[in-house]
Amino acid sequence: MAKGKGNDIEMMPLSLQRKTIWHIQKMKDEGNKISMVGTAYLDPLFVMMCEKSGVDLVRYTAPGEKSQDRVQATKMWTRLIRKSAPNICLNAVMQTQQYADKYTAVKEAAELVGDGADSVMPMGVTNDTLQYMSDNLIPVFGHVGCLSGWQTGAFGGYRRVGKTAEDAMKLFRDAYEYQECGMIGMTIEMASRDLTNAIAKKLRIPVIQVAAGGVADGSEMVIFDLLGMIPSAGMAKHGKYYSKLFDDSMKAFAEFDAEVKQEIYPAEEHGWGMDQIEFEKFMNELEKKY
Repeated sequence: MAKGKGNDIEMMPLSLQRKTIWHIQKMKDEGNKISMVGTAYLDPLFVMMCEKSGVDLVRYTAPGEKSQDRVQATKMWTRLIRKSAPNICLNAVMQTQQYADKYTAVKEAAELVGDGADSVMPMGVTNDTLQYMSDNLIPVFGHVGCLSGWQTGAFGGYRRVGKTAEDAMKLFRDAYEYQECGMIGMTIEMASRDLTNAIAKKLRIPVIQVAAGGVADGSEMVIFDLLGMIPSAGMAKHGKYYSKLFDDSMKAFAEFDAEVKQEIYPAEEHGWGMDQIEFEKFMNELEKKY
């Protein structure tokens, strides 16, 4: 950040409170668990609340009906989130076309980091593209295990992975190769707690479990589960309600609606009255002319 006029520019350092990928690695090295929330495409307000609550890392996606819409919105969304939460570590999910080749990947990721992201998440990125991104100092906090979105088709849907020794070793090799190609951290999704913990212990970089149940180096939960936005009957096994946001919010909206219609709100204390003499003058003038 800079301030000043013309050529008289003073560079401002990053806030000392800013949590970066360096801090996330330090937490792994010191054995401190990392908390991560997937806020999806919801309002930057939720990221701000995560920051104020002490959450270490947020994974987010820009809103948009089509993937190309999300591509165009991601940089703007990153800037909005960073304004709301200046100190939390941000991991931006990239759309697949943003890393279709290694040159596009570096360009798109560099713009996201320039706009305030601390790292990027290209799900299913190839090793050569990852290596090129790493060589160009792009911080990639990636993902292994069951992929999210359209990529789940390769797994037969959103289901558990690494159930056999052979599949577990393949998953480990994927994670290890990612590390050796320059990935600075990763989430691991839908693996067993045993496999998750084993991979986290073997890798130098942070490994955060998602729907895996293992302790690993930390855990992520998506905001839809964490805040009770999904009916309990349809909630996944790994989900846990910490607050029923929709229930509380709908109750508040319903009470507001009822009080407005019953003329309970606003009450006298919610407003103010005009001086009586001045009001009478106004009314006299009003009645004369209208």
